[in-house]
Amino acid sequence: MKHLLLISIITLTIGLTFSACSGNANNVKTEQLAQDQTYTCTMHNEVMSDHEAECPKCGMKLVKQKMTAEQQKMKTEGTYVKPKG
Repeated sequence: MKHLLLISIITLTIGLTFSACSGNANNVKTEQLAQDQTYTCTMHNEVMSDHEAECPKCGMKLVKQKMTAEQQKMKTEGTYVKPKG
């Protein structure tokens, strides 16, 4: 009887653990950038986007990184290059 109760408790605990972890499995993954982050080209720092894209100048994939002071100024002034799409 003690074994049956112990097995039941363990099974219930494992089941609840896995069901709690899978709660966001069907949700679309959305990742927000911090205010000081942007997607940018490693070769062309004037190319910036708020989502993954390709650099319109060289075709490289933009990578997420912290904005430099120069990039923050370009973003504020609107003088940066934004990829299509």
